[in-house]
Amino acid sequence: MGVRSTIEPVPAPAPDGVSRSTKDGGGSGHGDAVGGTAGPGAAGGVADPEAARRRAERRAARITSGARELEQRLADLLRGGLAAAGQSGHGLWEETAARMVDAQAPGLAGRVRELGAIPGSGPGWPVRLLEECALIHLLDRAWLAADRLPAPFATTVRTRVGLPSPVAGLPVRDHWLVLAQYDTGDARLTTRRVWLYGTAGGRTALVLSYGAAGRAPLLSLPVGAVLDGELTPHAGSGQLRAEPGERFTPVAGPVTPPPGGPVGAALDAYGSALREDPWLDAWPVTLRGVVPARAEYGWQLADADGREALPLTPDAQSRPGLWRLVALSGGAPVTVFGECGHRGFTPLAAWSPEAPAETVPLV
Repeated sequence: MGVRSTIEPVPAPAPDGVSRSTKDGGGSGHGDAVGGTAGPGAAGGVADPEAARRRAERRAARITSGARELEQRLADLLRGGLAAAGQSGHGLWEETAARMVDAQAPGLAGRVRELGAIPGSGPGWPVRLLEECALIHLLDRAWLAADRLPAPFATTVRTRVGLPSPVAGLPVRDHWLVLAQYDTGDARLTTRRVWLYGTAGGRTALVLSYGAAGRAPLLSLPVGAVLDGELTPHAGSGQLRAEPGERFTPVAGPVTPPPGGPVGAALDAYGSALREDPWLDAWPVTLRGVVPARAEYGWQLADADGREALPLTPDAQSRPGLWRLVALSGGAPVTVFGECGHRGFTPLAAWSPEAPAETVPLV
């Protein structure tokens, strides 16, 4: 059984690997195949290109004004000292975020809001605050110099600021293994992230679907299923997001997990991805032959030979999926797909050597 869905154009920042986005949507239904409407531009051309160009220029000018204002706010923060940030509360950051919304830069607004949660959040918060301020400063400066950046990286910068992520390139047809699906949300939006792996081409892709707060997004794919269909990639350096084609159909056949590697290879992949997109929160990797192990600071996934290990994120350590992974392993090496980031590793699916065709969801 498949799922029928419609994905409407999404005027939101894409992740990343993992990210912040804005959209509302509706429920879901079931059918014999997966249908979808591709992203921006799928319904036809722009009625008035000149008017669209003028609107884009006005929005870019507002974002530029907002980026310059945000640069001044960051300079004021550093001039006054990071310790003062713990005394100002959330109000300052909410006001600044509202200014970025007025500037039509939702990506900047989301990052500014997160700054407000850092002061007083535990030992080392000034270091975390400085790191986040540096990333926002880097994004500001990249936006202000976007016309001098390489085209793929400039597209990534525009997407991170909050402009729509454009679809680019030719559709890629493959048999797509559904690796994982999970939702995140806030007071305005539910975002569903679906990770797919092309069994023939070896490509990993991220499909996003959105719903209004408290409502399930339209797209729903069964984890572990293999679907025949097309995905069209989005533009930008280091981007994995893709739009589904008109139809997916389930296919029968053996299911094998993506080829993985040791912990060191996963860290190398994440580091390479950061060169393409410094604002990535995480990068999809597959760990092969790792064992869940308890360490002094919490749970980790360690190479079977004990050479290297990746700590699990705090969120991952508090989810029931951790115990499902521990039970699946039973102390033996397993293959695990998940997201590797600066906070650690989030396991999303796993396979045991005894049943490599069975994808075990961990979220």
